[in-house]
Amino acid sequence: MFKRSHETLWEKWAPLPLRLIIGYGFLAHGWAKLSRGPEGFARLLEQIGTPLPGVMAWVSTFTEILGGLAILAGAFVAAVSVPLIVMMLVAMFTVHLHYGFSAINTIGLTPDGPQFGPPGIEVNLLYIACLVALILGGAGLFSIDRLLARRKREPAASPS
Repeated sequence: MFKRSHETLWEKWAPLPLRLIIGYGFLAHGWAKLSRGPEGFARLLEQIGTPLPGVMAWVSTFTEILGGLAILAGAFVAAVSVPLIVMMLVAMFTVHLHYGFSAINTIGLTPDGPQFGPPGIEVNLLYIACLVALILGGAGLFSIDRLLARRKREPAASPS
């Protein structure tokens, strides 16, 4: 097994791929909503009974974009993760639960290849698990959270 010094090194690096993948994922989904116009997403929210669907479409879009950027940078990861987890739970229970667990639901095979149905809750759970891991383990190396923690630990320079 690894010596403790190696474990510490790996513990510091482990959050980085989580942050890069999860942060990019939220950013990409938020950007897609923004580039298509949140009005289309508002129609989906209206269909599932979301109050104030137009407002919530904009809130969701910017939560994903700003939250994704913050996760990528490792900035305020614990605080930013909470609304992102809430969004994943809402999507999971209002849209994806009906389709089961698997993110890939093959519904048929055509000469052009497989046909896929709507995804289940698997991806929602993976996002939630990664966000919880970041909350519990911290943002790791190359993060704004780490820089802020380091500055907080350093004594203030006394004026000469």
